[in-house]
Parts: sequence; structure tokens; C-alpha cells
Amino acid sequence: MEMQAAEAARRWLADQGVSQVRDGWVSDEAPDALLTTSQVAHSWAGEVFAEDLDAADQVRLAFGLLDLLNEYWVTCEIRFADESAKGPLPADVLWDGYRRRLEADRDVEAVTYSLWVDWFEDRSTAATAFAEVLGNDIDRVVAGRSEALLRRARRVLECSGPVPWLVKEPTYRTAVQLPALHSALFYGLRASYHDVYGDLEPAAALALLDQLDLPTNTQHLTELRHVLAAGHKNHYRSPRAWDDAVRSCS
Repeated sequence: MEMQAAEAARRWLADQGVSQVRDGWVSDEAPDALLTTSQVAHSWAGEVFAEDLDAADQVRLAFGLLDLLNEYWVTCEIRFADESAKGPLPADVLWDGYRRRLEADRDVEAVTYSLWVDWFEDRSTAATAFAEVLGNDIDRVVAGRSEALLRRARRVLECSGPVPWLVKEPTYRTAVQLPALHSALFYGLRASYHDVYGDLEPAAALALLDQLDLPTNTQHLTELRHVLAAGHKNHYRSPRAWDDAVRSCS
């Protein structure tokens, strides 16, 4: 599916006079100027939403461009379109696009970064975004345990630090039933403490941490347990607490 979407995006770019060459991209307007994928994304991704297509097909084309270029800026244009006067975008197509790519067996850093810094850090969208990419499906993940679903769950958990605790805690509590997700849960808990916009409740987070089956030499495990036990919610609210934990645990 993603390959077909990428090829559709490649054909669309060709219609715009942009084509891929061995070392990058070129446009018909300046055939001697080599373009990077970032330049292509910044110059043309927004144009997708000016196409004479219905909104669902615009979203699909944008995700195809993301598959082709693997550039975070494409996700920015998707978010801009969702917030524009013509938005919101069709939610089923939007979140299906995210879910499919989170399940893909390839690099999806642009997708997870988009979730983290755009959808999850924004309190107005965090609950919906988290539910759509994982919360609504966590029971199916634990019951089915398919590699694609586990891959999606791990990626979302690892970047879920900014999601409000009351939103993500039920999903965390369900995910703890599956040892295959314990490492990702640890990263999620650690990010919930360390991210600037990270959110957790120390006692509840510590109770979850104590249920994780992790190697005893897991980096920062002891320090995280120490700060949570001391009642600290976030590194930036108590900047010295982590250093104290490092000294105490060394």
C-alpha cells in the first residue's frame, strides 16, 4: 500500500515538473540545480492540498509524498491543512495513514517525530491522536500480538511522553500485560519524566515501572525509580533531582 502511494506521489511530482535523478531531485524550471528531499518537501508538499481532489485523496497523496521523501515537513503540511479554514481533514483517512506507517517495517522517524512534537505536545490534540494511533487498539494489540501491531505500539509508547497522564495511563496499564512491550513502556515512562512537556503521576508511574521485566542493567532504570519514589513529576520542575538520583545510585 505504501509503495503504491509513493508511486502515485512520484507521478504527481512528475506532473509538477519534478523528477528524481541519481543524486537527488531536479525540476524542469532549473534542471541544473540539484534538489534535496527536504527542498522538494518544502516547495511542493503544501501544493498537494491545492489539488482538485477531494480531501481524502489529498491526504492519501500527501502520505504518499511522505513515503517517497521521508521528510518531516510533509507531516507539517498535513497538520497545517487539518487546521486550515478548509479543515479538519477526514479523520479516518488521516489516522489510518499514521497507523499504517507506524506498522511498517522501515524507518518512520518522520512519523514518530510528528506525533511527538506536533500532535502529542499540543493538549488540544494529544488525547485524540493518542487514542487513534494506539489507545483505541491496545486491547487488540495485547490479544493479537501481530508483529505489525506490536511495532506500532512500541513506536507510539516510546514517543508518548507529552501525552497527559490521565489519557495514556489506561493504555500503559493494559500494555504492561505484554512483556514484549515492557522496554517501550520504560522509554515512555522515562520520556514522561524527562520531556519538557512530559506528564506523569509519580506513584502510579512507579507502580507501573515496578511491573516491568527489564534487564537489571537497563540504563537510567535505577535513577528513574529513585526520582519517582521521591515524588518528582518532571525533570524540568525539579532539575536537581535527577543529578541527586545519579549520585545516590552510583
